[in-house]
Amino acid sequence: LFIPEGGLCYYPFYFINVAVNIMVNLTAAPQIVKLWASAFGGEIKSISAKYSGSQLLQKKHKEFVKTVKVEEIDGMKLVKNLAVKMEEVFQKKAEATRRLVEAAEEAHRQHEENPELQYEYFNAVLINEVDEMGNNVELGGEFLLEPNDHFNNLSVNVSLSVVQVPTNMYNKDPDIVNGVYWSEALNKVFVDNFERDPTLTWQYFGSAKGFFRQYPGVKWHPDEHGVIGFDCRNRKWYIQAATSPKDVVILVDVSGSMKGLRLTIARQTVSSILDTLGDDDFFNIIAYNQEIHYVEPCLNGTLVRADRTNKDHFREHLDKLFAKGIGLLGEALAEAFTILSDFNRTGRGSVCSQAIMLVTDGATEMYDDVFEKYNWPERKVCPPLRSLFFNSMCCQHTLERKTQFSWGIFKEEKSTSEHQE
Repeated sequence: LFIPEGGLCYYPFYFINVAVNIMVNLTAAPQIVKLWASAFGGEIKSISAKYSGSQLLQKKHKEFVKTVKVEEIDGMKLVKNLAVKMEEVFQKKAEATRRLVEAAEEAHRQHEENPELQYEYFNAVLINEVDEMGNNVELGGEFLLEPNDHFNNLSVNVSLSVVQVPTNMYNKDPDIVNGVYWSEALNKVFVDNFERDPTLTWQYFGSAKGFFRQYPGVKWHPDEHGVIGFDCRNRKWYIQAATSPKDVVILVDVSGSMKGLRLTIARQTVSSILDTLGDDDFFNIIAYNQEIHYVEPCLNGTLVRADRTNKDHFREHLDKLFAKGIGLLGEALAEAFTILSDFNRTGRGSVCSQAIMLVTDGATEMYDDVFEKYNWPERKVCPPLRSLFFNSMCCQHTLERKTQFSWGIFKEEKSTSEHQE
């Protein structure tokens, strides 16, 4: 042991003292922690008992324990009962639809078309609108609207329906007026259906002419540009009800004669055609002049599903089309027939209807050799040719005859406002 000169040695005592203190602290720490835990646990238990109502539940359980019993549930029986109830619900909806169908068919059968018919109806956009003099506007009028909880607290009229007409159509077009007139018979059926089944929400009728009758009546509001883009004929439910699944090849003429307005109309027309295709349809777009150009080069020789993503993708490529050269329609038709034939054999398409849609300003030949090879009645794949023709002084008769000969439809467009029709 080293003892410094002139000093005492306290080191052994110092170190022993430290050691004792450490031992005492280590021995006391678990006890303190235990006290903390007990205090914390007791507080939590007290708070839980106070706010959870556990003591009350225990008391109630003791009161009813003798009368309460556990029963085994028959899962199969439960599922069958649920299925029966669901069937009843869907049956009511089907019956309501059937009554509307029968009423519409009867009203249309009894109606005689009158090009001079004048008829005031409640236009969904114009109801309760007034002019500068404070008078009701034409096709408007006072239309009682009241908030209804069943319709998300919207202001509606459960006694009448309203009619919506697409912005690009004339509200008083004879076809519209006649259709609205005979379809007024559906008002009574709308109300009757709602009284029979209060769980029903919106009931409506979409016409091939473009107008849309909706019950209960509700006011429609245009966007900031004064436009309502809704057209019932472009809605998925209408397309699926009106058409069967189909494979479609759209041929777009991009020869030199299509420059300017005609190519603009062509783009808009193709875009409108895409609107009429649903998820069950398959399509592709081919532009042609002296050569064949797939609008999407990565999808040569095949068809793709007409879902929203694919349709938007093709629309973007339509803006890249430009007109030049001459139009060799025969090669484009042969390519379209080949695609449809090959795709049909794969079984990956709609396995239903097929069609070729031609957007052009004319054709100088009948292309009998192409149709004889691919589209004669004895051929297994015989898609109709549906032609959309732009105003021109020549070639219309040839194209119209060939379209009709191929079980197709011919439609002439003279302006950008007609592409929707």
